[in-house]
This record gives sequence, C-alpha cells and structure tokens, in this order.
Amino acid sequence: MTAWFALTQGRFRQAVEASRRGQAVAQGTSVQVQLLAQEAKARARLGESGLSTLLESGRDLLEELPYPDRPDNHFKVDPAKWDYYSMDIHRMAQNNAQASEYATAVINDNISPDGSELSSMRISECRLTLAFVAERSGDLEQAVGLGVEGLKDGRQSKVHLRMIASELDQELRRRFPNEEAVIGLEEALRAV
Repeated sequence: MTAWFALTQGRFRQAVEASRRGQAVAQGTSVQVQLLAQEAKARARLGESGLSTLLESGRDLLEELPYPDRPDNHFKVDPAKWDYYSMDIHRMAQNNAQASEYATAVINDNISPDGSELSSMRISECRLTLAFVAERSGDLEQAVGLGVEGLKDGRQSKVHLRMIASELDQELRRRFPNEEAVIGLEEALRAV
C-alpha cells in the first residue's frame, strides 16, 4: 500500500523504493507481481527506461502462479489485471500503439455479452488512455470527449482516476494551450 500511496501522491522515487522493498519480502507471490507493476508505473512517470524488462518479469512471474481463486480481490493479479497495468505503463511511456491495444483489450474483456460494463473502474481508465492516444495524434475533440466520458463513470479509487485525468489535462493544456475545448475536461475533473 505504501508504494500505491506514494504513486498516487506523485512521490515516484518513494514509490519505486517501496515497491523494491516489498518485492524482496513478497518473492514468488501475486503481491510481488503487483509491486513490479507499481515500480514500472512509477519509473514510467519518472521517464526511466527498462520498463519492458519489468513488464516481462511481471508477466513471467504471473504465468508461474496459479490463477487466483478470487480475481476480484484487489491484492490478487490475474492476466486481465496485468494487461490493465501494462496499459498504464505503456501510456506513460508514450508507447501509444501498445497503450491503445491494451486499452481496447481491457474494455472488450470487461463488457458482458448484453453490453453492460463489468468493471467501470478499469473501463474509465481505458477511456482516459484512449484520450491520451487521441491527444497525441492531434485529435483534441476525441481526446476531450473520451476524457470526459472516462470521468463520468463510478470509480472505487477516485484518487487514482484524478491522478491520470490530471496528467491528461496537463498534456492537453501543453499541446492545446488556447483551445476552449480543454475546459470541458477541466470541469469534469473538478467534479470528480
């Protein structure tokens, strides 16, 4: 939890340190997989390299573990949750094609046959990821639309959602400083 709190509070070096300490204790467990993801998320936000190695280590360890009996348990990581983590890391590393690919896969995995959303939390972040990809390709309207849509749905962790939406808002304001459309995302962000 220390790594997650540090990550969501923008203390990325401390998130890396806490993740590393936790991994030393949680060797060979789902907790170690989650901590590898937290480390990679923090390192991506610091602009560091070596993210592919961390992702491969986490995926390899996950493949060695039995499938969790309760994948809804926050502290258990299953392959679908790993894809969700990978999406975040690729988004922050600006690997837009991979981020988009993971976001689309996670959305598809979380839509039931009748069209209802199984995990609004994950889908919200996927929409924000797709907003980043749209912004980076120059499509301001789609970026703001997806960003606002991602902020509408219910979310268990509003802290994490706010962090990601704030990162999107910063990128939008940097790239489109005088565009009124950016205000739509800023208003949705304030409402969260």
